[in-house]
Amino acid sequence: MEIPQELDEYLRETIDDSFGLPVSTQTLRLKLRASEDAHRRIRDQCLVLDEKLREKEQLLDRAKAEATMNAVALKKFVEENQKLAAECSNLVAQCKKWERECTLYDNDREALMEFGNEADERAKDAETRVHELEVALGNLSEELKFYKHQYESRGSDGLSAEITDLEGQNLDSILTTLTGEDAIDPGRAFLAANKEQESCRKLLKIWSSLKPSTQKVLSLASKVSILENEKEHLGINLARAEEEVELLFQENKILNEENRKLVKQLRRASNLDSSAEKQSSSASAKRSKRKSSPMRIGSSVGGKIDFVQELDPLRQPLSPLRQNSPDVQMRKKSPLRGSS
Repeated sequence: MEIPQELDEYLRETIDDSFGLPVSTQTLRLKLRASEDAHRRIRDQCLVLDEKLREKEQLLDRAKAEATMNAVALKKFVEENQKLAAECSNLVAQCKKWERECTLYDNDREALMEFGNEADERAKDAETRVHELEVALGNLSEELKFYKHQYESRGSDGLSAEITDLEGQNLDSILTTLTGEDAIDPGRAFLAANKEQESCRKLLKIWSSLKPSTQKVLSLASKVSILENEKEHLGINLARAEEEVELLFQENKILNEENRKLVKQLRRASNLDSSAEKQSSSASAKRSKRKSSPMRIGSSVGGKIDFVQELDPLRQPLSPLRQNSPDVQMRKKSPLRGSS
C-alpha cells in the first residue's frame, strides 16, 4: 500500500521537527492552518455550549418560577379548602339546628291539635248539658203554667190546695234532682250579678221570703247562664287553637323548604370539596390550569360565604309562636282553659 506524497512529507517533517531539525515553511503553514481550524472549531463549540447553557439557565429560571407559582397556588388552595371545610361544618350545624326547630314546631302543632280536640269535646259536652237544661227548664215552665192554670180555674177550694201541695212537692223533687240539695247560692249570686235589672233586684231583696222551688229555679237559670258562657268561651278557644294550628302548619312548610335548601347547599359544597381535592392532585399540570383553579375555588368559597351571610335574616322568628318550649306551651294552654 503506497502512502500519499503529502502525507509522507508531513510525517517526515514531523519527525524532523521532533528531532530539532529545520522544518519547511509549507509545513509550518499547514500546521498553523490546522491549528487555526482547530481553534475555530473549538470556539464554535464554545459558542454552541454557551447558547445551550443560556437555554438551560432560562429553563431552570422558568422551572423555579413555576415552582414558586405552584407553591403559592397550593397555599391558596389549602387556605380555601380550610375555609370550605369550616363553611361545611357551619352548614351541618345549621341543618341540625333547623331540624331541632322543626321537631319543636311539630310537638307544638300536635299539642295544639290535642288541645283543639279537647276543647271541641268540652264544647260538645257543654252544648249537650245546655240543651238538657233548656229542655228541663221548658218542661218545668210548662208544668208551672199548667198547675197555675188549674189553680186559677178551680179557685181556692181544698182540691186546689191539694193540687198545689202536690205541684210544689213534685216541683221541689224535680228541682232538687237537677240542682242538688244545697244548690241555692248560685241563684242568689245570679240575681246579684244581674241586679241592674229591676226584676232581679226585687227578687234579690225578697230572697229569704222566696219559695225553695223559686230559689232552685233561679239556681237552675244561673247554671244555664254559666253553661252558655262556657260554650261561648270554648268556641273562642277552639277558633284560636285552629288558627294557631294553621299558623304552625304554614311555618312548618316554610321550615321544611328551608331545610331542603340547606341540604342541597350542603351536598353542593361536598361535591365542590371533592372536585377541589381532584384538582390538587393535578396541580403540577399546565400553568394555565394552575392559575385558573384558585380563582374557581375562591369564587366558590366566596359564594358559600355570601350564602352563610344570607342565612342570618332567615334566623329571625317566623311567627308569634317562636318560643316552642314546653313551659311556654303550658302557659299558652292555661289562659285558654282558665277563660273557659
